[in-house]
Amino acid sequence: MKAFFDTSVLLPVFYADHPRHEESLRVFRLQNKKQTACAAHTAAELYATLTRLPLRPRIEADQAMLFLESLRDRVTFVSLDGDQYLQTIAEISRRRLTGGIVYDALIAACARKARAAVLYTWNPADFERLKVAHGPVIRTPADRDIH
Repeated sequence: MKAFFDTSVLLPVFYADHPRHEESLRVFRLQNKKQTACAAHTAAELYATLTRLPLRPRIEADQAMLFLESLRDRVTFVSLDGDQYLQTIAEISRRRLTGGIVYDALIAACARKARAAVLYTWNPADFERLKVAHGPVIRTPADRDIH
């Protein structure tokens, strides 16, 4: 099974005080690099979020980079080429979906490109709106049928 991780799951993996840390870490630890992926853009989202969390002390840039390097050792980063990027945006445009859903659509397109069987997210309703044939199953780390 190939697992694909949304930023909403990876953030709690690296932030131990997050309320969803244990559940996110549990499902993340079940995977190995050959069977685990995330969107390349997720690295930027994680960096931005980690370095802007309202914490004292703040997570510094070098510490956030250590988290990202650790992530790189555990997952395959998947990116879209220019045509795939525009095709994904065109598809949500045809479906009259607007706003921030575009970012989830790009993540879902990366999951399909990786041939992921499961996309883990804490925002399943957002990804269910994008559901397409032959796409990954959408799950949260709290789902009990995780292998």
